Amino acid sequence: MHVPSRRLRNSAVVALTAVMALGLAAGCSKKNDAPAGDGQLKLVVDTFGEFGYKALAKEYESAHPNIKVQLRSIEKLDDYKPKLTQYLAAGSGAGDVVALEEGILTEFKTQPQNFVDLNQFGGGDLAKDYLPWKFEQGKASNGQLIGLPTDVGGLGVCYRRDLFEKAKLPTDRAEVSKLWTTWDDFIATGQRFNAGGSGAAFLDSTTTAFNAMLAQFGDTNFYDRNNNLIADSNPSVRKAWDYTMSMIDKGISAKVTTWSNEWQAGFKNASFAVTFCPSWMRGIIKTNAGDASTGKWDIADVPGGGGNWGGSFLAVPKQSRHAKEAYELAKFLTSAHGQIGAFNESGPLPSNLGALDDATFKATTDPYFNNAPVGVIYGAGAKALKPVYRGPKHQAVLDRAFQPAIQSVEQGKAKADEAWKNALDAAKKEAK
Repeated sequence: MHVPSRRLRNSAVVALTAVMALGLAAGCSKKNDAPAGDGQLKLVVDTFGEFGYKALAKEYESAHPNIKVQLRSIEKLDDYKPKLTQYLAAGSGAGDVVALEEGILTEFKTQPQNFVDLNQFGGGDLAKDYLPWKFEQGKASNGQLIGLPTDVGGLGVCYRRDLFEKAKLPTDRAEVSKLWTTWDDFIATGQRFNAGGSGAAFLDSTTTAFNAMLAQFGDTNFYDRNNNLIADSNPSVRKAWDYTMSMIDKGISAKVTTWSNEWQAGFKNASFAVTFCPSWMRGIIKTNAGDASTGKWDIADVPGGGGNWGGSFLAVPKQSRHAKEAYELAKFLTSAHGQIGAFNESGPLPSNLGALDDATFKATTDPYFNNAPVGVIYGAGAKALKPVYRGPKHQAVLDRAFQPAIQSVEQGKAKADEAWKNALDAAKKEAK
């Protein structure tokens, strides 16, 4: 799920606490195989952000009285990845099941020796259960099955109905969708919103728009399929950049840094009206905006139509002493039942075909988002989603090269041409 540093749940303090907790776990239990008590076997699941596994973990424990499931979560993918890398290099400390986001998956697939080949437990037989391209993404070049698919991104635009009303814009989701069938329309709507006197900014940050456009404009981003860095020559990247610069030029964003404390507070304080919203983002909005904002948010179509932003896999590190049991837990969490449960709890869009075809999933509405028919909104186009190729250092290039460059322009610290050059220079360093 996504969270370019796609998923953030609470504050940076919480993230630091989670990092420290994982570090302590590594020091206290070399292989994470300490008994849970009463003869129970403990299985640790490491994720970033919110995967929607709380209720599922309890359900699994009820069906397997001999197993205790411990969920450990680091909020930011940017914090999670180096900690997982450290654990794998040390040979201890990682969970029995670990989440691998698509932005970092390609890099970890070059180290298949660190993971159990799930084919040995029959994982390959599950291929028919998932979107075909999604299942294939979980394989290393040697055919080893690194991970089972969790979610795919899907895209929408989450917006505050009350702020749209104050800005004298339509509030009905169908009418809002008509406001921005193109990205030029979206920018124009932002200008109309600014003129409406709502007291809030239109868009949270132009980096969220940049991510959405990368998910939509082409099937490659910073790398070609031979893993050559093409950020400087890929027209899809340049097109997303130019639209982003236009948004900055028109002044339609709140200029906050995504995933920051200020960004989190912006949801609660209604300081912006719009954010780009893959399905998993709903859980983040609910957590940050709080119960008082129930019914104030809604979901409209994304400009330009469609796009796949985010998605993850569950893998079993070689260092786990309970690989078979860990696989069975991962299999449960990524089953149709598991993915529907995660969707209902936190919003990650299923990649399991059985879940996507399930009548209860299709009928799902979200009261927090004005009873938006989220099963229809996100599920209808899920089978038509196409993968965007992520190279080995995709997430590093995005998080530490392009997003900081965009923010430097948005915050008035650099001009667009200067920032573009800075982004390309930083991308080359990150890609080494």
